[in-house]
Amino acid sequence: MSKSTEGEKPTSGFNLTEFFRETKEELNKVVWPDRQRLIGESAAVILIVSLSAAVIYLVDELFRWLATLIF
Repeated sequence: MSKSTEGEKPTSGFNLTEFFRETKEELNKVVWPDRQRLIGESAAVILIVSLSAAVIYLVDELFRWLATLIF
């Protein structure tokens, strides 16, 4: 068993009020992006996902075409 430090209180379970208070404290520490950065990074994510989907589609079509030639 570990000893608790003097400043800590032993917890007896989940405290919903404490959870929401700590969640609010953590959200106040978040550095939120400005509008321009948010738009730029969202566009980059959409572009990368679209390109990845296109590459996967093309590879799938290539394998489908090869399968029809072989079988």
